[in-house]
Amino acid sequence: MGWKEIVGRNVRVVRAERGLSQEEIAHRVNISTTYYGQVERGKRNVSVEVLGRIADALNVEMERLVRR
Repeated sequence: MGWKEIVGRNVRVVRAERGLSQEEIAHRVNISTTYYGQVERGKRNVSVEVLGRIADALNVEMERLVRR
């Protein structure tokens, strides 16, 4: 599993734990739902800036999103 897939899986797990929709997180992060969905599916190489905003929206430390 590559880094895009690891990050995507972690983002998806945390979002589900929080009971939030992809649309809600995308809105909070100010990115499109298409882009956000691609992040969760491990299809998009997300920047550190966007990953930080996702972490903030999920109220989690960024390190949890990149943990193997």
